[in-house]
Amino acid sequence: MLRRGDTVTGFVDSCPHAGWPLAPMDDRYLTRSGQHILCAGHGALFDLAGKCVAGPCLGDHLTAWPVVLEGDEVFTA
Repeated sequence: MLRRGDTVTGFVDSCPHAGWPLAPMDDRYLTRSGQHILCAGHGALFDLAGKCVAGPCLGDHLTAWPVVLEGDEVFTA
């Protein structure tokens, strides 16, 4: 899940190329700059909308996971 102000976007924690989890540790999905989602398995980069912009899955997308923001809490839709 990514939260930017009042905007929340959810993704399934699975690389579209290999099927393994994206993060090496819980809640560590973004690059240090915060500009991309990183697949720790092979270094693929995804923009914050979930599109692969670098790596073996170029052009593929992360699978959306519907979420909603209610107050300050995020829930699965």
